[in-house]
Amino acid sequence: MGYAQLVIGPAGSGKSTYCSRLHQHCEAIGRRVDIINLDPAADNFDYPVSLDIRELISLDDVMEELGLGPNGALIYCMEHLEQNLDEWLSEELDNFLEDDYLVFDCPGQIELFSHVPVLKNFTEHLKQKDFNVCVVYLLDSQFITDVTKYISGCMSSLSAMVQLELPHINIMSKMDLVQNKKDIEDYLNPEAKVLLSELNKNMAPKFAKLNKALADLVDEFSMVNFIPLDLRKESSIRFILSNIDNCIQYGENADVKVKDFDSD
Repeated sequence: MGYAQLVIGPAGSGKSTYCSRLHQHCEAIGRRVDIINLDPAADNFDYPVSLDIRELISLDDVMEELGLGPNGALIYCMEHLEQNLDEWLSEELDNFLEDDYLVFDCPGQIELFSHVPVLKNFTEHLKQKDFNVCVVYLLDSQFITDVTKYISGCMSSLSAMVQLELPHINIMSKMDLVQNKKDIEDYLNPEAKVLLSELNKNMAPKFAKLNKALADLVDEFSMVNFIPLDLRKESSIRFILSNIDNCIQYGENADVKVKDFDSD
């Protein structure tokens, strides 16, 4: 059985930085992880890339040969990956060991995990290859400046949860850059009454019923909660990794290590 993280989120939310910091943390504690790049437009990496989608197809080549724009070319690249799951991806995954831990660094186009079925089919293929997969959704804490943007982020995360149907960890990234953390902490475990009050203050009265429905959705189902990520603190990345490991049952099938001690 293999294990995998699918790192998704809007462009600029810190996905590659998270992957780099995760690799550094695991290297420091003597744990192996392999980072796989799924972004055909990526150029520079702060982590060693174990597998790169650009070996299959690159964004620049598609834009040049087909005359597509950046977004259209990226969708074309991801659909090309989907068409080569049984050939290229399966062959590449066979190079990893059975219990390897893979982290997939995905593009930031929101349509890929909201309604386009590419990542859905990709994760289904991973499960067929006997991988336990967890989705790691990153949202930039700098984006959360008021309640309307928080609700927008929640709905985007919820859309990915419904589309992918996998264990899901939501992370509020870049907490080390937040000057007033109290403003952000109010959104980590929000109360429906507070959300509704803030929404009604910021929006026209005709949206009152919609505001109540959105606040109840966040509160009653408790499906969208965010874990803060401060890259300056080892305890922060360790806590997030332990939550992800728990979701994918990492290490539960590992053999017990027996060590002989001297009699004295």
